[in-house]
Amino acid sequence: MNKLKILNDPIYGFITIPNSLIFDLIQHKYFQRLRRITQMGLSYMVYPGAHHTRFHHAIGCVHLMQQAVNVLRFKGVSISEDEENALYIAILLHDIGHGPFSHAMEHSIVNNVSHEEISMLFMERLNEEFNGSLTLAIEIFKGNYHREFMYQLISGQFDMDRADYLKRDSFYTGVAEGNINSERLITMLNAVDDKLVVEEKGIYSVEKFIIARRLMYWQVYLHKTGIVAEQLLIRVLKRAKELTLKGVELEASKPLQYFLKNEISIDDFNDEVLNVFSQLDDYDIISAMKAWQFNDDFVLRNICEMIINRNLLKIKLKNKPVKKTTLEKQIKLFVNKHNITREEADYFVFTGSISNQAYQLETQGINILHKSGKIEDIVKASDQLNLKALSKRVTKYYICYPKVKV
Repeated sequence: MNKLKILNDPIYGFITIPNSLIFDLIQHKYFQRLRRITQMGLSYMVYPGAHHTRFHHAIGCVHLMQQAVNVLRFKGVSISEDEENALYIAILLHDIGHGPFSHAMEHSIVNNVSHEEISMLFMERLNEEFNGSLTLAIEIFKGNYHREFMYQLISGQFDMDRADYLKRDSFYTGVAEGNINSERLITMLNAVDDKLVVEEKGIYSVEKFIIARRLMYWQVYLHKTGIVAEQLLIRVLKRAKELTLKGVELEASKPLQYFLKNEISIDDFNDEVLNVFSQLDDYDIISAMKAWQFNDDFVLRNICEMIINRNLLKIKLKNKPVKKTTLEKQIKLFVNKHNITREEADYFVFTGSISNQAYQLETQGINILHKSGKIEDIVKASDQLNLKALSKRVTKYYICYPKVKV
């Protein structure tokens, strides 16, 4: 069987699968599941085109990593065949642990288990299946490998993950502000003392990248309608779990029922739990909500109906934390109107905060390599005064409550 397939991608054109191991990993059921996990959760409620999946994104990342390896080798950076393969595997599988609708599950039906931890578990399981051929990829993914630039290509301030998702999400949402020139940025990459740098002539592309990231966060990832939709989804799953643990039988697929009936933390993620998790995707949640919108429970019924029919809560963004009196007033109104308990009302009236930090100065930054050989952080190297401001965390506060009619 020919495993060196070519895929057609709307962003980069033709993408070549570099070798048969990558092909076999893509064909594996764990990876194929990503076709059924949307890249941007419920953002399609704001941007109707945002239906692309984690599968699209992971393949795009491999394509960009191939470009990065070629560029670095051309500039004299030694990368062995084993290291090259490990980079492809690590970037291909970096998101394999995402649950349905990406982040909603981490805050509801599992107890604070992050997708990174689940990705690691999947990679270790696949390593057993593929006779240890993922060992080096796992070392790089964990940041344990001695060549730091390889980890930076997987997870850094400018990595192949961000280089793909900004460009891809910009394309599918139609938000042009996020459209970065990832090919030019990759062409400007180099490594000095095994640390990733961007050559001086790429400085304006880096500035554009950081500004694009900030704009995409405020306009897309932290869009207020997207936030309220995701918060409702988290609450649907929490309520479903609460009811199930009280003995209420809810219509749901077997994998979803398993997570509703059991308290699962990272220590419980044995092979059996991982196998059940690998059968869970967006479709389980959507089909469950379609059934639950007719449930007897006031909370579950109404929240599911809100999401299914996009009749969401009202959300107001503020620069200061929401006053307790404002929150209490809305809760009281809702309790009186529907004759429900305070606990039930908390599902519909709540506050929270969102924050955006386009560039993190305190972590491993983006270093610029000057012609003189001097290396400095982009914030110091740039004449763009905004960049320092972009490294400050900006926090906004929100309150969500029902529109007049629920």
